[in-house]
Amino acid sequence: MTIRFGGQPRAELLEMLSEAGVRLNAHAETLLFDPMFDHPAEHIIDVAIRSVLELGLPDGGTLSQVFEAGRSNGLDVVPLVAGPYVRLAFTQQAQAPDSVLSGGRAPSGSIHIASRPPREDVEYPKGFYLRVVDGESWLRGYRCDGDYVFEPEQRFLFACA
Repeated sequence: MTIRFGGQPRAELLEMLSEAGVRLNAHAETLLFDPMFDHPAEHIIDVAIRSVLELGLPDGGTLSQVFEAGRSNGLDVVPLVAGPYVRLAFTQQAQAPDSVLSGGRAPSGSIHIASRPPREDVEYPKGFYLRVVDGESWLRGYRCDGDYVFEPEQRFLFACA
């Protein structure tokens, strides 16, 4: 899949998300109001989705291990500002098998966007993930510390190198 992102002011991006019926959680809103979204330049990237297992981590992995495994598989991280545009472009995501939105673990059916965390602060959201719950598309932000292990079946969206 090819994603075109950036080039719009924040207000226009928020309007695009609203018009598409994309739901946001508080962490996604925090990220969307980060200064990096002030005036992002327009870019185009090709992306691919891989599970943690497909990246070669049969026992799961921390965020840094997942990113390193992606690099070892010829993939790269996605700029954080691409997250909302990925949600807008990825309209065929399968319905999540449950409707639990927050449970201290990566939600079932979610696809995390492999992006470098914007800050080292554990309390600040690390990035975005995509999920469809009860027919509604979500762009959600997430937090985790450096010790959190993503399960082998968890999927990540990477940029193709």
